[in-house]
Amino acid sequence: MRENVRRKWPGMWKNVDWLLHHDNAPAHTSLVVREFLTKNNMTTVPHPTYSPDLVPCDLFMFSKIKLQLKGWCFVSTEEIQVESQQVLNMLRPADFSECFQKWQNRWEHCTQAQGDYFEGDGGN
Repeated sequence: MRENVRRKWPGMWKNVDWLLHHDNAPAHTSLVVREFLTKNNMTTVPHPTYSPDLVPCDLFMFSKIKLQLKGWCFVSTEEIQVESQQVLNMLRPADFSECFQKWQNRWEHCTQAQGDYFEGDGGN
């Protein structure tokens, strides 16, 4: 991931104040991963326990793809991949800004709920 950021966004790479967000999946919280992140001085955003709905793909990309491909019939997995990639290629920078704002609002609401269940965006 670090190499992809360095290659695709050299300006962001030079700026060391960016954060990594990933969920609490076992693969992300393993000792090996935590040691790697610490060794490389990578700051992570804490992810509230039992909050799978904070994953940006769930807040943003899946809904965009589903909306555009609703009602389509596909013959192969490859066809789904091509059509999904076309939808993603049409996204504008403003779409990503909107996603980040939704993620931030949801994250704050989950943190304030302190593990209590809620549905939707909680008024956000």
